[in-house]
Amino acid sequence: MEKSKLNSIAIFVLIVLNLCTLGFIFFNSSKNHRPPMDRMNPKDIIIKKLRLDESQQKDFTKLIEWHQSEIQKHDKEIVNAKKSLYGLLINNEIDLKSKDSLITVINLNQKQIEETHFKHFEDIKKLCKPEQLDDFKEFSKELGRLFAPNKQRKEKRESERPKP
Repeated sequence: MEKSKLNSIAIFVLIVLNLCTLGFIFFNSSKNHRPPMDRMNPKDIIIKKLRLDESQQKDFTKLIEWHQSEIQKHDKEIVNAKKSLYGLLINNEIDLKSKDSLITVINLNQKQIEETHFKHFEDIKKLCKPEQLDDFKEFSKELGRLFAPNKQRKEKRESERPKP
């Protein structure tokens, strides 16, 4: 009798645990499972915030391709200039003219990156219909926070760059 009583209790506990698990799954699946804005990719954030239609999204995709190719070009130039700059440390005496010249190249490319980012958002603004411009104005106030480099993006960029 003890064994059957123990089995009955064990079965009851398992049934209660299963019901709790099912309840947890059911109630959590009814919630909207969209990721927070900070974890969405930039393209989806912009499409959502500006309520871009299908035609605008196609044009936006072309803008993204241009933007990415420009940024990659300048990133490569910065990486190459940094390799050369830190390569100067091998010599006993550092050529100050070369050092200054390489730092200038890095600065100019970083400036071009920022100008490219700005132009990209100007182009996005041009995509907007008049009724979307208020959304764009609100969105532009968040740009610094939404697209500031975070640790994860920085690590990804560094892992893609060739090692010196």
